[in-house]
Amino acid sequence: MSSKKIRVLVAKPGLDGHDRGAKVVARALRDAGMEVIYTGLRQTPEMIVEAAIQEDVDVIGMSILSGAHMALFPKVMELLKAEDADDILVVGGGIIPEDDIPELKKHGINAIFGPGTPLEDIVKYIRENVKL
Repeated sequence: MSSKKIRVLVAKPGLDGHDRGAKVVARALRDAGMEVIYTGLRQTPEMIVEAAIQEDVDVIGMSILSGAHMALFPKVMELLKAEDADDILVVGGGIIPEDDIPELKKHGINAIFGPGTPLEDIVKYIRENVKL
């Protein structure tokens, strides 16, 4: 494995005002030796993609609780593709119905982590799937 640290952008798209879970995941990733950039609340897809490109991240992790995942997650993927940055691993988490996961994966979201997912599982998934 490369000695380069995995760089992860943790983002809260949309009007969701709760970020405790995103902060817990961000800390777990940091504790696992990854570099983490947290964008804060109420990010647009454009802001997320711009930050990901500027920060040269390997992974984007989006957390959403508001129910807007079917609009916001695919928009992020569309913008990444338009910027020729669709090689970034994109994962999501939060309150996302199981029925929506296959459609999100069709749009290029690599994995969805729901409430109660062990933090070690998220770390392991990123380590095994990021392309350094």
